[in-house]
Amino acid sequence: MSLRPSVNRSRIELFLKELGRRYHRPGRLYLVGGTTLVFEAYRQQTLDIDIVIEVAPEDHSAFIQAVREIKELLDVNVEEVSPGDFIPLPGGYADRREFIGRFGQLNVFHFDHYSTALSKIERGRTQDLADVILLLQARRIDWAQLDTFFREILPRMGTQSLKQDPVEFEKNFRALEGMWRTSGGLP
Repeated sequence: MSLRPSVNRSRIELFLKELGRRYHRPGRLYLVGGTTLVFEAYRQQTLDIDIVIEVAPEDHSAFIQAVREIKELLDVNVEEVSPGDFIPLPGGYADRREFIGRFGQLNVFHFDHYSTALSKIERGRTQDLADVILLLQARRIDWAQLDTFFREILPRMGTQSLKQDPVEFEKNFRALEGMWRTSGGLP
């Protein structure tokens, strides 16, 4: 359990601005999971700022140092975590990133919403499934396309990591389908 305060949109924006001021090299930063949902005002807060980073290998330590300083300055949790840590990523995920803005020399994006949704389904927690429903209701993802990507990655689940359980993943997906149907999203 974190002892740091929860993070809202203004704290995420402050983190990005401060990172742009402190880190002076080019790169890409992706907001992931609950961080995207809070940034887009679908939820009010999250525990961590979840990010994926793409910087030159020789710049990685400078980036990490800047993030460590900002974590202390702003009293926030920052986690480097990718949907690819939980699921095989669906084809074309990099093409579905969504540009947020430029902070210093960093281009900041939302990670592919479908990959984020599928990784939340894999975790299967109540809040994670509710987050996917929020993305569906906001029309940031489409049910038919989510189902297509689910079917694409299901055969690869469990082949890349012992942590992945294809049976549990399918069970979670079916639970989400029931929730979506109950909310009026499916006939």
